Amino acid sequence: MTTSLSPPAQSPTGATPAALPYPVHVSAELDPATSRWLWLVKWLLAIPHYIVLLVLWAVFAVLTVVAFVAILVTGRYPRAIFAFDVGVLRWSWRVAFYTNGAFGTDRYPPFTLVEVPDYPAHLEIDYPEHLSRGLVLVKSWLLAIPHLAVVGFLVGGTWLQWQTGSGPMSLGAGGLIGLLAFVAVIVLAVRGRYPRPLFDLLLGLDRWVLRVAAYVALMTDAYPPFRLDQGGSEPFPTPRPDGPLPSDTSGTPQPPPLVPA
Repeated sequence: MTTSLSPPAQSPTGATPAALPYPVHVSAELDPATSRWLWLVKWLLAIPHYIVLLVLWAVFAVLTVVAFVAILVTGRYPRAIFAFDVGVLRWSWRVAFYTNGAFGTDRYPPFTLVEVPDYPAHLEIDYPEHLSRGLVLVKSWLLAIPHLAVVGFLVGGTWLQWQTGSGPMSLGAGGLIGLLAFVAVIVLAVRGRYPRPLFDLLLGLDRWVLRVAAYVALMTDAYPPFRLDQGGSEPFPTPRPDGPLPSDTSGTPQPPPLVPA
């Protein structure tokens, strides 16, 4: 199959055909030297990131409202806001990969919105040249309901709950992803090796959540596929273009989408 560097074709409803890559690109590499015990304190080490992300997500929410108005009027997502929102999602993904989104690396996440090529977790989103003025009214809440139900199961809730004399008690949080990441580090602690099949599954689930997050944030009209793309790398090759896409504020060239010629 030959490929060409052109925007991904979409159906009238904004859906991306299953044979094409989704415009949200999530990848990560498992650190083979992951410590058996550092995961016990990563939640503590990540507190500075949680504080910064709390502020960034508040700004993200306000700017998404601004982008909503801009799309409704012009059919375009403001480039500066798009670059910032991609950066917030990228920062969040790096912190999640370091902590209970995968516990996939011991490298401390950098405090930056831009792409860091040598960090093992990456996120890029293709900038949309045009967005539907009609879809922007319904996609982030009505159309996204099925995916939001799935995401709630993947990242929300507790693992175990029981009743005591003083009231209900619960163990763990973070939904299915948090539970599987916990299982992975228990295996790591016992065997000294992170289970690769579990890592691939976790990356598929994390990728699903990030695709939905970008769709709800109005950053694409392509409906997230009900497809579990497992593994650290995207299921489609992504050659490097000559220049950076608008979502990249680091100057590092980023992969465009591929379509069959």
